[in-house]
Order: sequence, then C-alpha cells, then structure tokens
Amino acid sequence: MSRVPDIPDTSALEGGGDRPMSIIRRIGRERERMLGMTDEERAWRKKWLDAQKLAPEEPVTPVGYYKEMYNPIRRFYSAPMNKVQNMMEPFMGHTAAYVTRHIISKSVMSIFAVYCIYYHLKYNPMQWTRQGGWKITVSRPKMYPDTKDLDALYRTKGNQFYVNGFDKSPI
Repeated sequence: MSRVPDIPDTSALEGGGDRPMSIIRRIGRERERMLGMTDEERAWRKKWLDAQKLAPEEPVTPVGYYKEMYNPIRRFYSAPMNKVQNMMEPFMGHTAAYVTRHIISKSVMSIFAVYCIYYHLKYNPMQWTRQGGWKITVSRPKMYPDTKDLDALYRTKGNQFYVNGFDKSPI
C-alpha cells in the first residue's frame, strides 16, 4: 500500500514560526483517516482538535498591531468609517457592520468620483485655444418627412460648421 508523503505546513514559516514541518501528520487528510487509525492516533487527534478550540477572549490583538500594520494616511482616511462601524456593531453585529461600512464608504467614493468626472467634463471642454480636453458633441434630432416644423430643424444659428469654441472668442 503506497502512502502519500506529508506536505509540510509552510504557514508557520512565513509568519516567522519555529515549526519546519506540519504537526498534523497524516491525520490532517480525510483520506488518510479513512484508511484506519490506531488508538494512539485517535488520542493524538482528539488532543490536537481540542487544542484548536479558541478561548472566549481569543483572538487577542496585540497592543499597537493596528498602528504597525496600517500606514498613517490609511489610518487617517479610515478613522471616520471606523467610528461608524464601532457605533453600528452593538446593533448589527461585527460582520454586518463591517459589510455596511464598506458599502457606505465605497458608495461615497464612487459618487465623489462621478462628480469629479462630471466637473472635469463640464469645465474643461476641448477648445481652439488648447490641444487637450474632451470633445463632447450633441447629435441633431432625427428628422422624418412627417416631422412638424421641419424647416425649423434645418435652420441653424450661427455657423453650422464645427468651430470648436472660436465663435465665442473675444478676439
């Protein structure tokens, strides 16, 4: 009977831990457990599962963890929504408050981005005085032979060619 070799657990190494191999052994895989376990392995697995249970006060966040993990700029712009989340947690629970906080903050950022784009498009059009800017044109309405006042639609005010803002120039 061939046995699959243990795959080492590298998560402890990445975090700076001191365990170079998995402590789960072959019991960590369901297929291995289905092959059969000795009484010693059952006792070890029970002990290992009991060790995985967290105490009521866990997980414990070390003092200064938030300050070390997030830079000052991110802490500054996250502070208002942190306060909102902390106010909502007693009523909604941690997960619902966290999701609501992110929905609110992303919605506000999206609305702000749309307003910024609108402002830029409105007040920075392409003109003859500069090369940059957005070229925004409005199409003429559809005209059919039975359209009322067809002559009024054909009449244009001023120059009918594309003047790129030159007709409004003080020169």
